[in-house]
Amino acid sequence: MDDKIITSVEAMEATAIPDVHEVHTDPDKCAPDPADIPASSEPKSPARWAYERLIVYIQNFEKTLDNEHEVAMGFAGDSSGVVRIEGMGYYDPDIITFYGADPAGTKTQLVQHVTQLSVMLRALPKQVEQAEPNRIGFRLAADLDAGDATS
Repeated sequence: MDDKIITSVEAMEATAIPDVHEVHTDPDKCAPDPADIPASSEPKSPARWAYERLIVYIQNFEKTLDNEHEVAMGFAGDSSGVVRIEGMGYYDPDIITFYGADPAGTKTQLVQHVTQLSVMLRALPKQVEQAEPNRIGFRLAADLDAGDATS
């Protein structure tokens, strides 16, 4: 018998984030771990839930990249093309914002409602003048860990 007592918030979060189940042809690929999403004593908005889960997916995708590639994203049903991810944020209760640059270097910002969210993660060659690839997923996760995402 498990003696752990969980709070009502923990119970709510446990039901709000279902278990992740994925099957791949490559056994080395792994699904994002829902435990990587920080617990909160406050209810989370749909934007915050989407933001935190996207961070986990981005980090998981970046783990599969070599030093010659960085994460970028395309948007299903959209003609805007591919955007190299340089930043991401949310605006409660329901807006996700992506910052980046297209392959030509044009700065971009996408503001999207969570109900329209459909992101395809892609690997783009890193920018030639950089020694190391940018890993935005780990910066985003560090920001969550520091508690900066609530401001």
